[in-house]
Amino acid sequence: MKKVLITGANKSIGFETAKQLLDLGYYVYLGSRDLQKGQEAAARLHSDNVEAIQIDVSDELSIKTARKALGEKTDVLDVLINNAGIRGVFPQPPSSVNVKEIRKVFDTNFFGLIDVTQTFLDLLKKSVAPRIVNVTSGLASLTLHSNPSWKYYQVKGGAYGPSKSALNAYTVALAYELRDTPFKINAVDPGFTATDFNEHRGTGSIPDAAARIVKYAIIDEKGPSGQYFSDDNNPETGVSPW
Repeated sequence: MKKVLITGANKSIGFETAKQLLDLGYYVYLGSRDLQKGQEAAARLHSDNVEAIQIDVSDELSIKTARKALGEKTDVLDVLINNAGIRGVFPQPPSSVNVKEIRKVFDTNFFGLIDVTQTFLDLLKKSVAPRIVNVTSGLASLTLHSNPSWKYYQVKGGAYGPSKSALNAYTVALAYELRDTPFKINAVDPGFTATDFNEHRGTGSIPDAAARIVKYAIIDEKGPSGQYFSDDNNPETGVSPW
């Protein structure tokens, strides 16, 4: 049975991703900043193949503790889904957004993601087909942000979007480093989904968003690596410009 760790999985898209992977026969480690909320979420899935793991991706000690806890349960991890993320306080005008706010967003969306990835990489390397999905955003695309005809052209800020652009850059670099290994590492935009993350202003559904993530968590050895996928940005091919 393949095993997956999903950060920020106690609700919303992360929770639905856990549900869909359970349905596909995966054993799910449901990462949650609050252990009680994680355990409650795991209980709602009504499966013996899911358990909660406390992990705050912005806290180095929490990440190391989670790695120790997971290492006591399994010797191998097949999939890591870096789903945990924050928007920060909006609006975020680049000329005036507080630098502390930018650092806070980057600590979770960028530095935290790197810390989690590096900490669990040893377990992933023991898998015959390791997969990493970094959950990004359509707002990470620098190409589209430079195109006045893009539907989200006016949605700009100094913290959230740049943190996801940085995430994308790290994804490319890591995929290149591990290009001659079985790893498949991609950045996936779940789309503008109606969740509490955006006060339910999104237009997409949570099941559809999770399905986009799952698609690249289960790709075979012929699948892509080092790519940026967004059905929202490019519904025809699913490949988004950087």
